[in-house]
Amino acid sequence: MTTLTSPPLAPLLDSLFEHAAQNRPEASPVFADLSEDEVSQLLQSRTNYIDLYARLKDVPLPVSRETGALLYMLARGCRARNIIEFGMSFGISTLHLAAALRDNGGGRLITSEFEPSKVARARANLAAGGVIDLVEIRQGDALKTLSVDLPAMIDLVLLDGAKPLYPDILRLLENRLRPGAFIVADNADDSPDYLAYVRSPANGYTSVPFGDDVELSMRIG
Repeated sequence: MTTLTSPPLAPLLDSLFEHAAQNRPEASPVFADLSEDEVSQLLQSRTNYIDLYARLKDVPLPVSRETGALLYMLARGCRARNIIEFGMSFGISTLHLAAALRDNGGGRLITSEFEPSKVARARANLAAGGVIDLVEIRQGDALKTLSVDLPAMIDLVLLDGAKPLYPDILRLLENRLRPGAFIVADNADDSPDYLAYVRSPANGYTSVPFGDDVELSMRIG
């Protein structure tokens, strides 16, 4: 048994995934009158994302179960000690990553979330899951919170916040990525500039899509 598959974390994740399935973002009034193209344009906007995510403050925006499992396996497989997460929401992905750190013998997970109500809910979930001691939560604009006091070497990065900021966040962290570090970008299709960057070998990455909505990249430079 692992931390991920044992109480208290396993039943907590089941409950959180069930809640997320019943409160999907596409059912939110925020998107009620928008076409698929309009939703895509909104998600890719560099000017409206703060208002958008504030309006989604009560909506869980989790990774899928498959992506959660991928995060755990990658973090365990590379024996991660230092992980950065952009976009915590209610903490589902954070729980998977922290579980991996626990099973690796410890480490530090720095996560950033700008919506205060989500920070409060995620903090409660991390405490209930027994992994809060491994997580440093930074509330506010990730362009600021993830620009200071970072580990000298980063083993794994999860990008799951405002999609237009993916390239900016990656560049903040880039010179601290160890060779072989993994970068997981959720809903990466909504960040075409990011995909173009990590898919160009000249930029020091090898990158492949995972499932329907994730880009998995590895730092090779």
